[in-house]
Amino acid sequence: MTESEFLTLAEATLDAIEQALERLAESSDLDVECSRAGNVLEIELIDAGSKIIVNSQTPMREIWVAARSGGFHYKRIGEEWRDTRNGDELFAALSNAISAQAGQPVRLLAG
Repeated sequence: MTESEFLTLAEATLDAIEQALERLAESSDLDVECSRAGNVLEIELIDAGSKIIVNSQTPMREIWVAARSGGFHYKRIGEEWRDTRNGDELFAALSNAISAQAGQPVRLLAG
């Protein structure tokens, strides 16, 4: 994948995560705020007093996630971002991390 292709996909992925969280905030009692600075998306879980950081790493062609449960790297495999260690899909893994930190079940849907 070229750098240009990666940047386009990474931007679209960060946008999709942000939009999914906005939809979730509107349709549930989850109090979440997102802020974006360039390639860094900060997800703040207000009631839990915690954050999850999602950012793109252009040199590695990866999406990185920092959560209480640890740091995770995702590479594009086919049409999905997959964890480089265990193969988990990005949106499913984010759903699990947000659920754990928010103390309530959360399911992020792309698109």
